[in-house]
Amino acid sequence: MPETGETPAHDSRDARAPREPATTPSREEPARSEPGSTARPGRVAAAWPVVPLLTALALWGWAVRHTDVSALDDYGLVSALHPTFWAGLAVLTAGFWFTVRDPRRRAGWPAAFVLGLLVMERATQAVLYPTPLYAWAWKHDAVIDHLLTSGGLQSADRLGDMAVYDQWPGFFAAQAALVRLLGVDNAAMYMAWWPLVSSVLLLLPLLLIYRTFTRDRRLIWTAVWLFCVGNWVGQDYFSPQSVAFALHLGVLAVVLRRYGRPGARDPRQRQAVWTVLLSVLVIAIVVSHQLTPGMLVVTLLALALTRRHRDWVPLVTTVVIFLAWCLTAALPFLSAAMPDMIRSVGDVGANVETGYGSTPTGAGAVATSWAARLLSASVLLLALAGVLRARELRRRALPLLLVAAAPLPMFVASSYGSEMIFRVLMFMLPGAAFFAAAALLPTSQTPASQMPAAQMPAAQMPAAQMPAAQMPAPHLPAARTPSLPPLRYAAWLSPLVLLAATLAFVPSYSGKDRVNYFPPGEVALVRQLFDQAPDDSLVVAANRNYPLAYEQYWRVDHYWFLEDTRTHVDDIVRDPAAVLARDMAGVEAPARAYFLLTQGQVANSEMNGQLNSAQLRRVRESVEGSPRFERVARNSAGVLYVLKPAS
Repeated sequence: MPETGETPAHDSRDARAPREPATTPSREEPARSEPGSTARPGRVAAAWPVVPLLTALALWGWAVRHTDVSALDDYGLVSALHPTFWAGLAVLTAGFWFTVRDPRRRAGWPAAFVLGLLVMERATQAVLYPTPLYAWAWKHDAVIDHLLTSGGLQSADRLGDMAVYDQWPGFFAAQAALVRLLGVDNAAMYMAWWPLVSSVLLLLPLLLIYRTFTRDRRLIWTAVWLFCVGNWVGQDYFSPQSVAFALHLGVLAVVLRRYGRPGARDPRQRQAVWTVLLSVLVIAIVVSHQLTPGMLVVTLLALALTRRHRDWVPLVTTVVIFLAWCLTAALPFLSAAMPDMIRSVGDVGANVETGYGSTPTGAGAVATSWAARLLSASVLLLALAGVLRARELRRRALPLLLVAAAPLPMFVASSYGSEMIFRVLMFMLPGAAFFAAAALLPTSQTPASQMPAAQMPAAQMPAAQMPAAQMPAPHLPAARTPSLPPLRYAAWLSPLVLLAATLAFVPSYSGKDRVNYFPPGEVALVRQLFDQAPDDSLVVAANRNYPLAYEQYWRVDHYWFLEDTRTHVDDIVRDPAAVLARDMAGVEAPARAYFLLTQGQVANSEMNGQLNSAQLRRVRESVEGSPRFERVARNSAGVLYVLKPAS
């Protein structure tokens, strides 16, 4: 009985009154309907998201069946795609938006739409192209092939620019084991599907990170969607970076969820288990990639400087493992590269300058470049709007704001081959996408009872989970559920912004497929070269943008003349056959010197402002007409010559 003598709120009847039998139906109880009379419409209404999802996938399937990639132009896949692809992407985005905003829908529907998005984004190229994309992916396959055939990697002094793969071999060793496990000939058998696989791997750590700060399903899945469409940088291909980035997010998920305030930490034994898991993830990152550990260190340092995550165990663990690897296995490479790395510190211009051979040329290259820039700028501006608009969310999700800002100092630390700006954008994206989603949603509420205790304000923490020192006084009012202020712009603007970002992903990600795609004829031509090249032979090409460019790199040398000085390139353009013959004359028999010119090299040279089609045609015609060279093979994708032995 209550002490005040009041009747319990759940029963307004007199306690002395006799109760009706339990079998007697209440007056207010609705009449029972016949089986199936209302259940079927309810199930149909609950399952309506399947209509836009299947419609979008059907349109995508029709598009890939009617898309011809045999003659790509400077717009890459964008201009080649059948129009139904764009219609399917619009239907998928609209279905996702109206599904994720409906609280009555099950959580599985947003996940299904995100998976559909990844299929349309990342699997389209694997279905359309008969060979894997990206010269770098073929390069990584060559490293794995060497590991499988020789049983190990070689020292840095013998491999030159391939030394970095010997000092960080974790990814390649794991892939060699996977090739053996699957029973395939090489990694090229499955690496075309790697972008889809690596993107799906990111979903679990992303969900864990976002659920640390909110249980609002709309905010979580909209952030995941924006992350997927904003991640156009292209590091999801078959590379160590793709796996290292997933592990990086896994470390952040562990730290954010298990290393919180002292009042919310796990018992010491359980904390030791999480530290062991953290160490395993960090070791896998450190032995696989040279940049990601640095990004992880600066991010953990930023988190450790806040009171909420002032636990130095993750940071110290990462730094110790990172330094141990750098001072032992990676020391040969770092000793040679350290002077250049030190000189590049603070050289911001190296990250933004174009220079010779790296300026987009042609309407298609310029348009896709600007599409990528506008997409990234839009996500960052939306994130800024979300930070300014959502005051309560900004305070509660401060660690995610730090995750987004922490990679910025790396921009001035190194140019990373003029790619640091792209890597910084990629590592900023998990935090930026969260606040960008907050800018698109009309409201975002998180019940206090559903928030993790580690992230919950003291005023909202349940008494059973609250330390005694933080217990509020009994007379204090209950805290209100935090929410975002209502948007003042029209409700249709947010889905349009989401649709525009989703559509912009395609040119940003696939707009340079003319450079990245190598037809089967080009693969066959290069394979024919390495099948007949004796040991210590030399392969001369315009650039390294062709498949199998590093095939058998441990026994065949390479020279890409467009990477030489501008003066020497000009000499080659003026008198191609004579200058190339002189450059190739140092090869001693039985080794041979080959000149290879392929479709991929021409596309890369033209679209990146190296040599135009007329200059490359002059080089080919000069070599073709020279008595010093003999044509070995030719097809629609390229031509191969060999330098005749000197008489």
